[in-house]
Amino acid sequence: MGLLSSTVSITRYTVDGKIKEPILETVATGLKKHTITDIDDNVADKAVGWTSFENPFKPDFEGSTFVFGTLMLFSLRVDKKAIPAQIVKKYQTLEVARRIAETKRDHLSRNEKKLIKEAIINKLCLKVPATPNIYDIIWHYEASSLWFFTNLKTANEELETLFSKTFKINLIRLFPYTCAELAAELTSAEKNALNQLTPTSFRE
Repeated sequence: MGLLSSTVSITRYTVDGKIKEPILETVATGLKKHTITDIDDNVADKAVGWTSFENPFKPDFEGSTFVFGTLMLFSLRVDKKAIPAQIVKKYQTLEVARRIAETKRDHLSRNEKKLIKEAIINKLCLKVPATPNIYDIIWHYEASSLWFFTNLKTANEELETLFSKTFKINLIRLFPYTCAELAAELTSAEKNALNQLTPTSFRE
């Protein structure tokens, strides 16, 4: 779900920390260093990286292509290869049978079967194209605010990990608890009380 979709889901973050100046040059360097890598001809089954908002399948962070006024706009791309378990099982069963017939043994060891399975998965990964998932990001650096256009837990976790790795600063997800802690000047006792609160169910 992207920025220009008819309906959007947004996760709000506050950016905890500052990056070294010049800001745009530092951001551009980080985006280039961690740009998504194409894995269609690779045995890898997953890739995570930054990509361009305007051209997500041919990332380009040269110049200030990701800057729009006071905002920085780019995307997180997560590529995954999905190989059905039954397909893997089919080829593993055939290969195990072939090895047993070839070696004239009664059975193969568990480790041999495991190695066969891994080899089959690697071989299939070279043939199966990755499915790209693209999640747009708006970063208002001066306000230390970031909007991530999805609420998917796995995507948010990938963003938080890659953002920290790229820029050496952390994202704090904003929801009622964190908003209260960040916006109000709470004492230690009040923070402890806040952390002990539990959600209230309004269902009968």
